[in-house]
Amino acid sequence: MRTPLPRRSFLQAFVAGTGHLIAASSGFPRTAAPDPAPVRIIDTHTHFYDPARPGGVPWPPKTDSLLHRTVLPQHFRALPVPQKIDATVVVEASPLVEDNQWILDLAGDDPFIVGFVGNLPVGTAEFRGLLRRFARNPLFRGIRVRGVSLANGLGQPGFVDDLKALAAAGLTLDIPSPPEAVAQVPRLVAAVPDLRVVVNHVANARIDGGAPAAAWRDLIAAVAARPHVYMKVSGLVEGTRRTSGDAPGEVEFYRPTLDALWSAFGPSRLIFGSNWPVSERFAPLARVEGILLDYVRPRGQEALDRIFWRNAAEAYRWVNR
Repeated sequence: MRTPLPRRSFLQAFVAGTGHLIAASSGFPRTAAPDPAPVRIIDTHTHFYDPARPGGVPWPPKTDSLLHRTVLPQHFRALPVPQKIDATVVVEASPLVEDNQWILDLAGDDPFIVGFVGNLPVGTAEFRGLLRRFARNPLFRGIRVRGVSLANGLGQPGFVDDLKALAAAGLTLDIPSPPEAVAQVPRLVAAVPDLRVVVNHVANARIDGGAPAAAWRDLIAAVAARPHVYMKVSGLVEGTRRTSGDAPGEVEFYRPTLDALWSAFGPSRLIFGSNWPVSERFAPLARVEGILLDYVRPRGQEALDRIFWRNAAEAYRWVNR
């Protein structure tokens, strides 16, 4: 025999039930909690250049019909993305010393650029003077090693001393993505322990939807074991090698690689970068951003903010304009 509800409980249950029915039958959708989103997004890997300016550009070559065009901040900002990109750190795309100044002049007129990673000839007699010159501009946030062998350079006292000067200036060193360069990071950190280091493009991971190669995982583990070393989560779509712009947009395709990076670096040393416009060869910018948003979002607000802007602030100390 069922025990009858007291009158007050019966009325409360009736009102709750009819309220539910009214809400369900009224046609008004329930308000769902919005997906978490980073407070801001700083893209730490873009390239800007203008082949039409006097002297042209050394890269990209004229034979590259996709990339050999004028590429400026306004073109980047016009692209549709899941969440607005608030600012960018530009990375060098030229070995010409005065192209550092060209980017800094561009940045001076556009607060969208909050930092610049330049290109200076480490290990040469000119380096210290050039470093002093460009470091006077607060938007100059470091350099990327290009055009020299990092392995050979670390064996030369002058090269190492120049990197110590870079660290003393509070600036950052970007490491290019080829595994042979990334493999020098433990040796680099041992020689210049105070230097902040950012590895580019997930160290050229080959991404096919499956588990990443054991050699790549070992390399990542060795790099992540060193302090002050960050991994730029850029180059994911490039890792698919799908150069017709059809790299997958589903996060599951990239999950094994992203899981390995998360396991090695955690949320405090991964940094978002698009590698635009190079990334266009593999996928539109919206897909590049969306893949990482989809991966990080279930990990909560703290992780979103860290990967999309706070870690970049620690690594580059970019200028809040």
